[in-house]
Amino acid sequence: MPEERKVRKLDARSLRGLAHPLRMQLLDALRRHGPATASMLAERLNESSGATSYHLRQLASHGFVEDAPERGKGRERWWQAADQGVSFDSTEFDSAGPEVRGMADFFLQEVATSHARELSGWLSTRDHWSAEWTRGSDMSDMTLRLTPEQATELVHEMHALIDDYRSRETDAPDTEQVRIHTHLFPLAKD
Repeated sequence: MPEERKVRKLDARSLRGLAHPLRMQLLDALRRHGPATASMLAERLNESSGATSYHLRQLASHGFVEDAPERGKGRERWWQAADQGVSFDSTEFDSAGPEVRGMADFFLQEVATSHARELSGWLSTRDHWSAEWTRGSDMSDMTLRLTPEQATELVHEMHALIDDYRSRETDAPDTEQVRIHTHLFPLAKD
């Protein structure tokens, strides 16, 4: 049985440490590709190693990344993600001051931008993948009429289904990392 994913709940302090585009990209790169040095991440993200080093230290001061000392040789500093994901409930910030609400809005906009960028990347490279992978991909939208309670239940059930598949992960030769985006939100009334 695989170990349970370590997910960090964002609060106002941790949000302050994460709500920056490069920090979010660095954390995502460490989660997706594993431990790396500031120089390796700078090359991957087309940034300067000074910028990646600074923002990695900021992420570390807020507990998002930590040293991966078993990887380092000499002065080389390796970093790893401290958890596998974050949970975020924007309603918890409704009564916060304007600065914190602004960071929460920024964080959500960056997540949405990242999702759009990843989907666009798939669409521009899908002809490089096998027919099996093309059939195994999905870009759907559906509209339902639900109460807030039903919407919450649906979100929990979708996450449970994904967690079930996480327990089935394998190292088979045709295995690839896949990305799943879920968005559930009410539509404006016309």
